[in-house]
Amino acid sequence: MSRKARPDDIDEICASLPETELGISWGDRPTWKVPRGEKGRGFVLYRAPHKSAVDPETGEMYDDLVVIITPTEVEKHALVEDESTPFFTIDHFKGFNAVLVQQSRLGEITRDELAEVITDAWATRAPKKLARELFGE
Repeated sequence: MSRKARPDDIDEICASLPETELGISWGDRPTWKVPRGEKGRGFVLYRAPHKSAVDPETGEMYDDLVVIITPTEVEKHALVEDESTPFFTIDHFKGFNAVLVQQSRLGEITRDELAEVITDAWATRAPKKLARELFGE
């Protein structure tokens, strides 16, 4: 059985995928991109605390959010609506195919589940030829 996911797994999973690099987007945010270089598109982003995402109980801005791209709105809603997962969305992301997750809540899913969501994100942003090579399609 797969162990619980941990924050370190995010970078390990992203780094294990073909042609990825940890770069910067949205000004100064650490962002995993594919492919390497100038054409890289972000698929996982470490989000800065922002007033658009606050803890409903404390009103504090989340300081450990990760944004993970989803292939379509269908996958986004499936993840957000599955109460067994810690994924959620906010109004700020309406119409944008991505989910949010607090690193502190990653233990609610397994590393395999996290890897699946991140791999889908990678495949959404990767050049089609690269994705085909990985999946052998």
